[in-house]
Amino acid sequence: MRKLQLLILGAALAGLAPTGSAQEYPAKTIRVITPYGAGGASDIVVRAGVEAMSKELGQSMVVENRTGAGGTIGFEAFAASAPDGYTLLGTASSLHGIAAALYTAMLKRDPNKDIEPVIVFANVSNILVVRPSLPVKSVKDLIELAGKQPGKLTFVSAGVGTSVHMGGELFNKMAGVQMTHVPYRSSVAALVDLMADRVDVMFDNIPSALPHVKAGKLRALATTGAKRPAILPELPTIAEQGLPGYEAGVWIGLLAPLGTPKPIIAKLNAAGQKAVKTPEFVKRMNDLGYEVIGGTPEQMRAMIDAEVKRMHPIVKASGAKPE
Repeated sequence: MRKLQLLILGAALAGLAPTGSAQEYPAKTIRVITPYGAGGASDIVVRAGVEAMSKELGQSMVVENRTGAGGTIGFEAFAASAPDGYTLLGTASSLHGIAAALYTAMLKRDPNKDIEPVIVFANVSNILVVRPSLPVKSVKDLIELAGKQPGKLTFVSAGVGTSVHMGGELFNKMAGVQMTHVPYRSSVAALVDLMADRVDVMFDNIPSALPHVKAGKLRALATTGAKRPAILPELPTIAEQGLPGYEAGVWIGLLAPLGTPKPIIAKLNAAGQKAVKTPEFVKRMNDLGYEVIGGTPEQMRAMIDAEVKRMHPIVKASGAKPE
């Protein structure tokens, strides 16, 4: 009888105990899929962020690049994973605001619904650059020139549906001009032709374009964020130069699959909050022109919703089609 009572008591206590998966997490290596190319603006932030997080969690985090279709190939692989916290996604705002609208018919899951936000690591503005011989020195000059020659000026990007592409489309719409989009397979290829005077304009990420500006191979007209980045305090934003409300750039963060337990999300966010405040992470981001963000999962959800509201209409109005 005594033995039976002990068994019943043990079973009851076991039912009250926290689940082992959340309590012991992380008990093994965490895989982080990044749907963007190695060495790109988003990949740099993801790797820096998870490196700092792994130290906080006391567990290794391995980054895996799975590129293609505006980030949706990597997203689909992530979204099909078990919601146990051992497969995460290094995401960028372009996945939610652009790719989700552009690749709707090809997606099995929704990048804006089949997810659990974790944390936003950092934000990076783009920089509006032009070929060396283009006779413009400001955003106002560019608008005037483009207005006189509808369709003649070209703006280049790293591909259809990228943030660089949609930054140009947003400029076209807000400025009331018509520059022609020319997609390339990478920012590097687009920049090569821009520096060679073969094309005219690019709204590129700061880390990739800035070295060429400093070398005198490109002319910078403006940055594209809501405020001037710390790395370029002397360069006015597009909004300051006659297009109030213009804002284009990319924020980069971390997602978990839909259904991941709340205690695991909380543990990941806490590690991320500490990671983005480490001197090493802050210095690396600032040196490259990024702005450190941080924040809660709820704040990341609000940022995703705002990106969808802002960019989906631009994607549809552009007439862009999946490559």
